[in-house]
Amino acid sequence: MSIIDFRRRRPVAPTFVVVDRLHGRRAEEVPGEQIAATVSSWLAELGVESPLIDALESAAQNQDWPTVYALGERLSVDVMVA
Repeated sequence: MSIIDFRRRRPVAPTFVVVDRLHGRRAEEVPGEQIAATVSSWLAELGVESPLIDALESAAQNQDWPTVYALGERLSVDVMVA
């Protein structure tokens, strides 16, 4: 690979593993922009909605891990970089 090819490469967006602690620890690997949709669908199965879901997605994409952990505790999910 030449230096020109290297410079043209775009950074790959991180993928995250989201773990549902309420349903037998099922997990999905999703791009950052799909975290909210994934968690929302899991909570919808329980008849629950939460305004914290969008904040969780934003915190994960910004790598704000203390916030991700705190929100994950409230939503019963774990989020980590795949």
